Amino acid sequence: MDVNAKVVISPLLSLLELSAEEKEARGLRYTPHEISQQPETWRSTYARCVEKAPELVRFLEKSGIASRDQLAPVVFLVGAGTSDYVGRALAHLLRARWHCDAWAVPSTDLLTNMESLITAGREYLWIAFSRSGDSPEGVAVLEKALADHPLIRHLVITCNANGKMARICSSHPEQTFALVLDAAVNDRGLAMTSSFSNMVVAGQCMAHVSDATSAEASVKKYGEILAGMSEVGSRFLDNASVCAAEIAVMGCTRACFVGSGVLAAVANESALKLLELTAGKVQTLSESVLGLRHGPMSAVDENTLIVAFLSSNETRRCYEIDLLKEIREKRLGKVTVVVTPQPYEGLNALADFVLSLDAPKALADEYRAPVDIILGQLLGLFFSLNAGLQPDRPSPNGIISRVVSDVNIY
Repeated sequence: MDVNAKVVISPLLSLLELSAEEKEARGLRYTPHEISQQPETWRSTYARCVEKAPELVRFLEKSGIASRDQLAPVVFLVGAGTSDYVGRALAHLLRARWHCDAWAVPSTDLLTNMESLITAGREYLWIAFSRSGDSPEGVAVLEKALADHPLIRHLVITCNANGKMARICSSHPEQTFALVLDAAVNDRGLAMTSSFSNMVVAGQCMAHVSDATSAEASVKKYGEILAGMSEVGSRFLDNASVCAAEIAVMGCTRACFVGSGVLAAVANESALKLLELTAGKVQTLSESVLGLRHGPMSAVDENTLIVAFLSSNETRRCYEIDLLKEIREKRLGKVTVVVTPQPYEGLNALADFVLSLDAPKALADEYRAPVDIILGQLLGLFFSLNAGLQPDRPSPNGIISRVVSDVNIY
């Protein structure tokens, strides 16, 4: 089914138009709005990054980024859970634009294995992502690194000006820099939605401001890409909403998300969104396109939703099409969805739902994460409602919370 060809009322819009009383009763006060506001908030985040660009350039140059006189520092992209997936969505772009090693390293790993992850004699820049800035692991990693490794510099991207990580940065101006995003993207719902995509946008913009000699032109070029992203995202919201709402009532008890490169990070985050918004009632997994065959495919049964994020790169797309053909030939899964940058011949025969972004060529895979994740977020929202849960607070027994707590730091 080509969802783009259907003209129906957006199920997301229907939720947004509920009365304030019904939203509160159904746990819908925040999550639908935080998903729907994203394309517009990306523009605000871009404007904030442009405003902070001179300070960012100075800090990055001081950290050795874009320096022609010394070995570029190793960049760690640090976060936990969704914030870790922000780093995974940015590593490829930063590596290409900054010409340095850039790796996503979970703060949960750094806290327990810091010394084994640092190479003696190398310079480091750690870029931390945190919606609240209060994650116990993130705070502890920042404090420990500042105390034990004073030569490491830290850039913190957060949505909370009053969070502990932002406050720590204000006390260490020589070693740290905090980029605080607008309070509107500091999600009030349990699941990170606006905060995820806007921290990715901030990281993408940051990738374009590293060199003072070309920062203005580079940031302007990214602004053009961002404008295209926002337009694509606005269109995608309605089509993805129709698809997600329809699939949510089909009885899928499992979901498998696949993608290559940056889109593997989208698959990771989509799997987490659906898992946490259904309180684990839908079991999820995410894998790379080639990795799925190596064991994980055995978990794809007749009740599984399969979502594939198709690459704009022709070579990667060949592998992805082959996987879709194999899934069809083996009759795996209950329903298959493909998100594709453009319509490609033969896709409708390989999937039950085809969502085309109709994206401009400038929207390469490295920039797609904020757009593509909208489907994963909407699947989480509508599956949560179908399970009788409240999306703003989907964990009725309190197993998970908006900010992880009760973590002992040793």
